Amino acid sequence: MPNRRLRDILRGQNLLHVVSTTDVLSVAQQMASRNVAAVLIIDAGALQGIFTERDLLRRVVATEQDPAKTVIKDVMTTDVLTVDADRTGFEAYRIMHENAVRHVAVVGLEGIGYGVASIRDFRFGELKNYDNELEFEERVWEEI
Repeated sequence: MPNRRLRDILRGQNLLHVVSTTDVLSVAQQMASRNVAAVLIIDAGALQGIFTERDLLRRVVATEQDPAKTVIKDVMTTDVLTVDADRTGFEAYRIMHENAVRHVAVVGLEGIGYGVASIRDFRFGELKNYDNELEFEERVWEEI
């Protein structure tokens, strides 16, 4: 399990994506109805950003923005971490852990070309494998 490729992990994913001019209220409603915590912003086939529940809380609610009048391009994260679909779930999880994020955009998938890997996608072998690697690394450094 720990060596699953992202393209296999995300196979069949029904990606939620919007254009950058979509209002935040509409995006939040779509996220709630689909039970997802992140949406990609794609304009003319190009990845522009990602919007997560964390962005909603910090950039809209906490700053008292009106979600019906705020467009997603004004509150999305534009510095999107991406991982190629041929990389392993373990590698994606490591990137998330090192950057303290819960989602990364996956590039190189069939169809629209994009997907979202979430920390929830790694409930199986990747988490255990990563923990084992960290423990091993700590033991090595202690012996030096």
